[in-house]
Amino acid sequence: MKNYLILILLIPLQFAYSQDNRIKAGIELDVLPYLTGGYFAAGWVGTNQVRIRALIAKVNMPDFIVSEGFTNNKINSIAIVGDYFLKKDFQGLWLGSGFVLWQGDIQTDKQIETASYKSYLLNGSLGYAFYFNPRFYISPWAGLSLRIGGDKTISVDGENYDPPLINPELSVKMGFRFNK
Repeated sequence: MKNYLILILLIPLQFAYSQDNRIKAGIELDVLPYLTGGYFAAGWVGTNQVRIRALIAKVNMPDFIVSEGFTNNKINSIAIVGDYFLKKDFQGLWLGSGFVLWQGDIQTDKQIETASYKSYLLNGSLGYAFYFNPRFYISPWAGLSLRIGGDKTISVDGENYDPPLINPELSVKMGFRFNK
């Protein structure tokens, strides 16, 4: 999973200093994974009102979100997402959608065994990009991910964990744009 981090971040960065000034590129961090002891990194490229983001994240899901009787739901995620901004130059309201792979590990409250699972998700999100200057921005956002494939029932410690069909998300991204 960590090997993908370099590729995911380098693909958008190759366009950052392009001779064609219409192509813009940047990087983002999301607050939520860091608050749970994980990480998040994303790179993006785009032009006009459309951008493509590639991201990698690790999230330790808080127990109040995990099904009763289960704990330590740790998710490693990679995603490709497309965003459309209603205003030019990647400012203001944006709508996004894309594909997400979750590779998770989970335990029961007994914490005897750890079971691994995969989920394939379709994500939809929206947010708002506030720029502090031409390069730095903050973007509160919300989204829903629909599980469209992967493991349906995970057996651990004699119990069955069923990953949720719908996963709500809410957080804040901080970003840097390489070129104005």
